[in-house]
Amino acid sequence: MLNWDEETTPAASVAPGIALPPGGTMLGTQSFLAPRAPENAAAAFAAPRPQAAAQKMSERRVNAADKRIINGQTDVNQLVPFKYKWAWEKYLATCANHWMPQEVNMTRDIALWKDPNGLTEDERRIVKRNLGFFVTADSLAANNIVLGTYRHITAPECRQFLLRQAFEEAIHTHAYQYIVESLGLDEGEIFNAYHEVPAIRAKDEFLIPFIDAIMDPHFHTGTPEADQTLLKSLIVFACLMEGLFFYVGFTQILALGRQNKMTGAAEQYQYILRDESMHCNFGIDLINQLKLENPQLWTPAFKAEVKELFLKAVELEYRYAEDTMPRGVLGLNASMFKGYLRYIANRRATQIGLEPLFPNEENPFPWMSEMIDLKKERNFFETRVIEYQSGGALSWD
Repeated sequence: MLNWDEETTPAASVAPGIALPPGGTMLGTQSFLAPRAPENAAAAFAAPRPQAAAQKMSERRVNAADKRIINGQTDVNQLVPFKYKWAWEKYLATCANHWMPQEVNMTRDIALWKDPNGLTEDERRIVKRNLGFFVTADSLAANNIVLGTYRHITAPECRQFLLRQAFEEAIHTHAYQYIVESLGLDEGEIFNAYHEVPAIRAKDEFLIPFIDAIMDPHFHTGTPEADQTLLKSLIVFACLMEGLFFYVGFTQILALGRQNKMTGAAEQYQYILRDESMHCNFGIDLINQLKLENPQLWTPAFKAEVKELFLKAVELEYRYAEDTMPRGVLGLNASMFKGYLRYIANRRATQIGLEPLFPNEENPFPWMSEMIDLKKERNFFETRVIEYQSGGALSWD
């Protein structure tokens, strides 16, 4: 049973203090919208290895004990023997959760959206604001994995999960596009929201420097400063983007579904929430394992800066809640999310070895945890879902 509150596996101590990474801080910078390919594209996806170490490595078989999350000298093309079995198990779990947007019947959503009295203006605002953020957020996540994180991780088991995660981010972007198309929304308005809506733009501008820093073709791990830059990027994306920035939107759309409104969209968000919970938990395991192998990175100064990033992320997501819910709707209001975001931030902080930032906060939406444990054979919203067959059960006739 999946639970976004579950403890993640490798426990480690951590250390604070890194400076904001270099890179474009504004949306639309050249480095973000049109990233330059490294001169040697193949080198970007292979872990950098000194020539002498590579030659030595070729003289013997891979020993699992020699593997490292970053700066490893073992052959990244050899998946086994496993060292990080937790990464492989999470990869298998994500594969078992495979789904596609077209499986979900949007007929009821379309009828409700077209009915002038089907939804209130506040409810329509929530749907459009959510889509405006998410249609590009998962593209940001995919860019971060494919153009940045993947090439710096030297554990092939973890790379395997990242490949699956990148595919799932594409599925999520597809899902939001499918909702936009089904409802007949203005594509220009929705897909440009991250440029035009300040509350969405602010969140993306917070994230983009951390993408730019590690996808710079001249960036390489191997020094304390560079390794901290990568660690900070991993924390921002696992704990703050996937682990915090998505939760106001998830709660709002799933609250609509609980009231039997926009059930097709809510079903897709439920699947996405489950996926993102697994991404978050994998990212936290990766962070903790990296800390375990490199305790010198988890300095007091580094931890202090990470705490500041957490506080800023909570502020930005709360501003987004206020923008999407200027008035109470669905039995919710923006102020309810203040405690929820603080509760989530505490959880994420303790999962990576920090002290809680907001003592004594409780979860005002316990039903959200239930949404993550989704079984396709028992669909909460009772819409059509196609079961996938395992390879051995497929008929090729």
